[in-house]
Amino acid sequence: MTPHPTTKAPKRGGFASATVPRHLARGAVGFGALIASLALLPVTGPASLLLAPAGLIALRGCPMCWAIGLAETVSAGRLRRSCTDGRCELTRAPS
Repeated sequence: MTPHPTTKAPKRGGFASATVPRHLARGAVGFGALIASLALLPVTGPASLLLAPAGLIALRGCPMCWAIGLAETVSAGRLRRSCTDGRCELTRAPS
């Protein structure tokens, strides 16, 4: 069953999440795991570094990727790009 064209969800970028709270939760888990992997190093030794890959997976690769995804998530459906005669501009989407 295909959705009706007028109910189509806004196009999201490759790093965006479904909602802002979900994206912020991913950031909290990712940055928390990265910080914990370094903070626990004196206590647990090299075993704490096993948290680093989990943090990078939660951030989808890197902290910058997460930040780009946050911008994409916040702006999804709010901006439209229109190009005419080789000139492109961003405009607000109609409410």
